Amino acid sequence: MKTLSVKLPKPLAGWLSQQSKKLGRTQSDLVREALEQQRTGSGEPSCHDLMQDLCGAFDGPTDLSSNPKYMKDFGR
Repeated sequence: MKTLSVKLPKPLAGWLSQQSKKLGRTQSDLVREALEQQRTGSGEPSCHDLMQDLCGAFDGPTDLSSNPKYMKDFGR
């Protein structure tokens, strides 16, 4: 494996150190994973991530998807 030296700002280095300890993985492993996700595009946000600010923002009945009375005139 090739070795790469990277300079990180203190806040980012601190966060990386905390994540490493929390997950029980090396900092190098976390950086490799982040770079691989960036390379492959697998780290892109989900639809939920993109619309998270709208979750719970709509008013209406809480049983809309499960109460048959709301389907009474559906399709007419």
